Amino acid sequence: MPRTSDQGRSTLPTKGATTSVEDYAKTIYGLAEWEGADVTASALARTLGVSNPSVSLMVRKMAEQGLVEHQPYAPVRLTEAGRRLALAMVRRHRLIETWLVKELGYGWDEVHEEAERLEHSVSDTFIERLDARLGHPTTDPHGDPIPAADLSLNYPETTLLCRVPAEAEVRVEQVDDSVPEALRALAEQQVPIGAQVTVVSSTRGDVVVSASGGSPVPLDHDVAHAVRVSVSAQ
Repeated sequence: MPRTSDQGRSTLPTKGATTSVEDYAKTIYGLAEWEGADVTASALARTLGVSNPSVSLMVRKMAEQGLVEHQPYAPVRLTEAGRRLALAMVRRHRLIETWLVKELGYGWDEVHEEAERLEHSVSDTFIERLDARLGHPTTDPHGDPIPAADLSLNYPETTLLCRVPAEAEVRVEQVDDSVPEALRALAEQQVPIGAQVTVVSSTRGDVVVSASGGSPVPLDHDVAHAVRVSVSAQ
């Protein structure tokens, strides 16, 4: 279990890491977590809003630091050290999001950017006391699992809503917090985390769902791709 310090701003795996390295590690982890697929340099560039040469330069730097494994034209993969750095940042991000929603009254579509700014500036002590203050939550407001203090993580068995066939019964488990339009759409249609819904139709990723026998709710592909669900046993 990593030790925490009363001084400094980072949990042990982030010691010496720059803000950019922290962001890259968390983004690599997040892309693999959500998609369940290999992470390419071009995907990193799109997500971070930077150029491909900038990504290549940073990936080489991270490889020299032992944080990623990467060969030219091959996927980018975190090493164990890189994964621990990423999980430390994920823990910070998701605890801060939970705090903003539960105690400061933020909407779940407002907290991602706020947490992005705060996660780099708070101390170990703040994060651990925040965790205790919140009652050691296991998921954030978007349903994403929060790594424990030892960076262990229990991840649910889920699939993207856009890949679920018609007539399936599903439970909404997670919504991608980096897609605010998905968060707003589900909030407007009153489909929260934990909602049990039926997939009425699914065509090329556009999905229509119905919750508790209510009116059909159409969700376009971008929204359905930002939702992960667990499929009920038939």
